[in-house]
Amino acid sequence: MTVAVRVRPGASRTKVGGSYAGPYGPALVVAVSAPAVDGRATEAVIRAVASALGLRPRAVTLRTGQTSRDKLLTVEPDTPQVAERLRDLLES
Repeated sequence: MTVAVRVRPGASRTKVGGSYAGPYGPALVVAVSAPAVDGRATEAVIRAVASALGLRPRAVTLRTGQTSRDKLLTVEPDTPQVAERLRDLLES
């Protein structure tokens, strides 16, 4: 499953939820406290999304957008439970 995310680096705390009309369609908003330096924010986003979906970090990989706030992530496995949780996060 491919998940579009919009990253907000440098936030006071990590938060996953909400929707943003990004270039890849509706994107999941992910706020992380890590700065956007040397890929630290990207790594924090991967960990945050995996945790929010109830998966291990290695189940989420970056597909595109290494240096962009708009990223595409690949999530494995693509199960109905993960899809439902993602839908809930987009609506929150």
